[in-house]
Amino acid sequence: MSDPTNPFELMMKQAQAMAKAMNPALESFSPKGFETLWPTMPKDMMEMAFGKGISKDGLDAKTRLLLTLAGLVMQGAQNETGIRMTVRHALESGATKDEIAETIAQMSMFAGIPAMTKGMELAREIMDDKEDKET
Repeated sequence: MSDPTNPFELMMKQAQAMAKAMNPALESFSPKGFETLWPTMPKDMMEMAFGKGISKDGLDAKTRLLLTLAGLVMQGAQNETGIRMTVRHALESGATKDEIAETIAQMSMFAGIPAMTKGMELAREIMDDKEDKET
């Protein structure tokens, strides 16, 4: 049920009106649509940008992405787009589905079961979609 006197709903309506006034295209903005604009980077590009560029003995792209995934899962459902994109990048960098699942599962100890469950749901969505495209 929608309560027009609820301060949160009023704030959301004002924010939506402001976003529409500033940029009418934001009215139909979809985070999943945004994801299609950011392709998965090749592993070598990730290594150059995020890995071995600063320190040749530093963390590789796969490890950095698994750590990033852990942090995003701890945020819970606040960054679904970030989780989906990081899972895609982690797979591209050589992470296995088991490594991704283990990383997310480990966060149940730090972020709680709901955050871990949401992370698994989002990761499974990406991994299932990748399987469908490969077959």
